[in-house]
Amino acid sequence: MSVGTSRAPGAPGVGAGAAPGHGDLAELGIGPEDLPDGLVVADEHGTVICFNAAAARITAVPAADALGRRLEVALPLEDLEGRRWWQLTDPYGGLAIRVGQPERNLLLPGGREVLVSARYVRTEPTGPVRRVIVCLRDTEARRRTERSHAELIATVAHELRSPLTSVKGFTATLLAKWERFTDDQKKLMLETVDADANRVTRLIAELLDISRIDSGRLEVRRQPVDIGAAVGRHIHAYVAAGQPADRFLLRIQQPLPGLWADPDKIDQVLSNLLENAVRHGEGTVTIDVQPSASPREREEDGEHAATSVTVSDEGPGIPEESMNRVFTRFWRGSKRGGTGLGLYIVKGIVEAHGGTITVGRAPGGGAEFRFTLPVGTPAYLQ
Repeated sequence: MSVGTSRAPGAPGVGAGAAPGHGDLAELGIGPEDLPDGLVVADEHGTVICFNAAAARITAVPAADALGRRLEVALPLEDLEGRRWWQLTDPYGGLAIRVGQPERNLLLPGGREVLVSARYVRTEPTGPVRRVIVCLRDTEARRRTERSHAELIATVAHELRSPLTSVKGFTATLLAKWERFTDDQKKLMLETVDADANRVTRLIAELLDISRIDSGRLEVRRQPVDIGAAVGRHIHAYVAAGQPADRFLLRIQQPLPGLWADPDKIDQVLSNLLENAVRHGEGTVTIDVQPSASPREREEDGEHAATSVTVSDEGPGIPEESMNRVFTRFWRGSKRGGTGLGLYIVKGIVEAHGGTITVGRAPGGGAEFRFTLPVGTPAYLQ
């Protein structure tokens, strides 16, 4: 495996002494500067012979200052307990069967953390080390993930505290003073407990959905779905709960292609989008259901290979600067309340179906959400 630009003059390739048949990056037109991670290579004497641009960026050490120097001098790393990493691992004088070091957090001078892994290249399985190849990665991406997880834990703890406190308070009161309350008072308290228990159940369901979306394990159980009828059921539920019937306008363009999707998850998507329109929007909530081209590409067997659903309102809409954050975790818009996880889950469900979802400004000035689902007909029916 040959190296490219950031290499000491006259230095042999990185893979000198490596087993043949593993390919040559130079033959593929790839050099160290093309690698996304930092690459540092030391020869059999521990002298740095390669220090690519990513390594220079991560360490803030110019390649010219690192090349030709001892590895422990060019890359002075310490573990989180302050011990010098090269002395601790001793790549050249350590166990002859060791092939490298797994990735771990180490510290550069100044206390900056980097993710470091190493590979020891030998001519023979237990022979002397011919090359030490070090991979460096910035920890910022991992830190963002850790911050996201911390925010999720804090949000969940906050959202759980209120209903659980209510449940505990009412049940303790009923158990201690059951005979003092009238039937109407008992019924009111039990209805409150039931509503709070449902709130906790919904939150747990959201957490499970997020876990499955993040790990790519969200299962889609496809069945024939009448999307127009599904929207109609949600509208009927809102009207039964007290919303005026004339607040909703459902327009279905026929004929619609046969849609195969997970009915429970599609209900979840519709519920979230309609709830947002009702709670945060104003005026008429318009739902358009119509045939559409495939969200990924136009299918050869027909122009209408998908179904799109558009939910729009006449409220203040979403600020232009917030459009690109709507489907991220914890986005709540101008009005607080809720976990801010609903639209993130909606996007995950739509994409698990192979669909797409967008947000924009409705003709009436409010928010407009549009998701498109491919027909998704099972192969055995095609």
